[in-house]
Amino acid sequence: MSEQKLSLPEFTALVVLAVEAGEISNTDLKERFGLTIEKKSRLKLNELKLVDSWKQGRTYVHVLTDRGWARLADDLSAGSVPTLPGSAGSIARALLGWLPLYLKHSDQRLADIFQPYDNPGSSDGMAPPSASEELEELEELEARIRAAYAELAPRQGSWVGLARLRPLLGDVPRGQVDEALTRMERLLDVNIVPESNQKTLTPGDREAGVIIGGQEKHLLWIGEA
Repeated sequence: MSEQKLSLPEFTALVVLAVEAGEISNTDLKERFGLTIEKKSRLKLNELKLVDSWKQGRTYVHVLTDRGWARLADDLSAGSVPTLPGSAGSIARALLGWLPLYLKHSDQRLADIFQPYDNPGSSDGMAPPSASEELEELEELEARIRAAYAELAPRQGSWVGLARLRPLLGDVPRGQVDEALTRMERLLDVNIVPESNQKTLTPGDREAGVIIGGQEKHLLWIGEA
């Protein structure tokens, strides 16, 4: 856990951005959550590389970085949650204290449970996909990943770098590919590991890596089911 303690507004910003799981403007933050990331908090979170922010029109847009996800997970696990007064604070402490226990029990990350969705009130009128639709999409993507692996691997059971695999899935959003890889990694015939010789990794290899269990992994192995 970082030594630099976060204030209540800064910690709240991380939690809300994690729940949103995507880019969101100060205007939408105010409308949906009653929150505005003020300049002082924004500058500190940007300096710590926990949040990326940029000007869009007359407002700022924010998104949680990989480091921000990791910092939030670390603070929750360590119980380093700013004190909130009253009944609202009790509810928040109970839920935020329960969350890391649930993650550990289910072997998931924050990013596994906080996923972006289409706001029902958005202009396109789309509702969040159902669980069965999401599962079907994941299974279809898993089939594409297996087909891409078979195309690249000289034989079944060979190691294939994710930097070679991802271009064959170029039309699929990275977050969806990462989610499918994380799900596949739990299967008996799939293994995803870090490169043992980290000095050989190119910037492209690192960019293509997937974070699973808090560890960056670069190589995919698929054996017999």
